[in-house]
Amino acid sequence: MIPLVKVGMPPKSLLMPALEDVLYSGMLAEGESVYSFERTFAKQMRLPNALGMSSGTGALHVALLMAGVNTGDEVISTSMTAEPTNIAILHTGARPVFADVDSLSGNLDPASVESLIGPRTRAILVVHYAGFPARLAELRGIADRHGIALIEDAAHALGASYKDQGIGTVGDFSIFSLQAIKHMTTVDGGILSMRDSSRLDEARRLRWFGLSKGVARTEVDITLPGYKYNMNNVAAVIGLTQLTGIGERISRHIANGRYFDEHIAKIPGLAVTRFESDATPSYWLYTVLSDNSGDVEARLAAVGVASSKLHRPNHLHSVFAQDRRALPGLDTYYRRLTHIPCGWWVTDEDRARIVEALQRG
Repeated sequence: MIPLVKVGMPPKSLLMPALEDVLYSGMLAEGESVYSFERTFAKQMRLPNALGMSSGTGALHVALLMAGVNTGDEVISTSMTAEPTNIAILHTGARPVFADVDSLSGNLDPASVESLIGPRTRAILVVHYAGFPARLAELRGIADRHGIALIEDAAHALGASYKDQGIGTVGDFSIFSLQAIKHMTTVDGGILSMRDSSRLDEARRLRWFGLSKGVARTEVDITLPGYKYNMNNVAAVIGLTQLTGIGERISRHIANGRYFDEHIAKIPGLAVTRFESDATPSYWLYTVLSDNSGDVEARLAAVGVASSKLHRPNHLHSVFAQDRRALPGLDTYYRRLTHIPCGWWVTDEDRARIVEALQRG
């Protein structure tokens, strides 16, 4: 069975010596390996800066706090995402306000977003769903007009770009996930980036109990309560070795995605994700849209290909019951979607088999 998602690791010959070095170095916690990883990640992903975090969720929590989100506030978000996106909002004491999505992309509909802005709105949280950049120019304009922050959840979108910029550079804050099954993993981990580099020290303190690194513990003064969200050297070394080959891995996702764009869109009864012409997706997942997603799944299973809807719209969970609202675009998108494998493990023969199976459906 061709899996829908798969863990990717560097060659043993590269990873194991690097791991042995750090494991027996006597320096396992946050240190120079983390800082080297941050610099390298920022350079390769064309970000102004990067802070290594223990998870993408921790990175998002810090981003929300730095955006001024607090108890009683509202954050306009999407229900079409993995649950941590909106659980992080609850961690601040705020509530998500679910905007509708474009039924052909699964990404936030800017018109719906703007219609929901109110006096308690502190931020817009946009997810680049499945690795497809959302309509960032419009969302940036809305955030600026209303004087609120724009936060990019790029957990699915490592290596994507928008208007020739690295994804994560349009929002005031952006986060990336390095969890097991993403484009790249450090076993678990995340990245926080921000437009205003003068606030990096604030973020560093928030990720480590409110303490400043490099200051004697007997002399440091905590001025804000922080968290245990810092990355360790072991995860960072895995990340550094991953970065040596991540460009090739993401390129394979993109090549497979473009192949599906060309061939699946021509199949009667099927449609594919719509995105702006100046956006380059990184195709973490590929989405097929049809009037009977169950038939698509059955057809692919018959030829040994895993497929599914993968996520559950967040507003269907009891914890978000008070936040439910009519979301007709999302309802249509979710009913019609089937995610299919698109990653580095999908060979030319595999992707041809997928297309041929759908053509016979």
